[in-house]
Amino acid sequence: MQYKYLGKTGMKVSRLCLGTMNFGPSTEEKEAFRIMDAAIDAGVNFFDTANVYGGEEHRGWTEEIIGRWFEQGGGRREKVILATKVFGNMQHPSVDPNEKGGLSGFKIRRHLEGSLHRLKTDHIELYQMHHVDRNVSWDELWNAFDVHLKEGKIGYVGASNFAGRDLVKAQYEAKARGMLGLVSEQHKYSLLCRLPELEVLPAAEEHGIGVIAWSPLDGGVLGGNLNPEQGSRSARQLSRIEALRPQLERFSKLCAEIGESAATVALAWTLVHPAMTGPIIGPRTLKQFEDTLRVVELQLNDDMLAKIDEIFPGPGGDAPAAYAW
Repeated sequence: MQYKYLGKTGMKVSRLCLGTMNFGPSTEEKEAFRIMDAAIDAGVNFFDTANVYGGEEHRGWTEEIIGRWFEQGGGRREKVILATKVFGNMQHPSVDPNEKGGLSGFKIRRHLEGSLHRLKTDHIELYQMHHVDRNVSWDELWNAFDVHLKEGKIGYVGASNFAGRDLVKAQYEAKARGMLGLVSEQHKYSLLCRLPELEVLPAAEEHGIGVIAWSPLDGGVLGGNLNPEQGSRSARQLSRIEALRPQLERFSKLCAEIGESAATVALAWTLVHPAMTGPIIGPRTLKQFEDTLRVVELQLNDDMLAKIDEIFPGPGGDAPAAYAW
């Protein structure tokens, strides 16, 4: 397994991040346990979750499953670099105005305690803001996180779905307080979503923030299965596949020429950008997880990357020249 330092920290994480969103709603607990055991055996040490994962009726379900897996012992907790998130509403139905989506200091403390309880642990290596909240000042945010950093309940602070300007502002405000600041940004990035190359990825690289790609297969659209009769897909996915069919067919053919699956190539492509730590994989089954391990072994040469760019063009250069004026 390949590893990389997470942002400007000395913490090495696997270049594949195990996403756990399916644990509970789509993957039963026993299968989730098998996937997590296999991940540790394969050297995948970076697990990502969120307090809201589990569905509308059972938010926190995924964290509970991970917590019960930790409780089995055998060094499971010690071997995992654990990341979870805060922002969303954990009440159903909501009865507290502080439970609306947001990042008040009150909410961060309250939801951190909830995550620790569900995860059966006393600390979280990476605590991530699931979305930006521009209604909350950085004075409040960094003061809140600083308390929990000093308590040892969290090791580092990360972000998700932040714009480039939000990353820069966060680092500027952290530096003014003598703090490390953000060490990671979790962002949507794939062959079908390359807009982050304009500002988010350059800002992250310049400010020492490791980027973790979510939805690197664009909800399965880049997975290579173009037959509408196979697999379980939403109407939206089928519509996107049909709209993109010429590109997807060219891509599948290109991947077949080098003897690789479309999913493997699409995931391996996300490892190329220097700001990228790695993609989040979200297996529903043990076999899906095992099939994904090939990703870190695949090296895409310049010729292959150029052909991929022809099929899925990037945003067209560096900002601001890439914008249409």
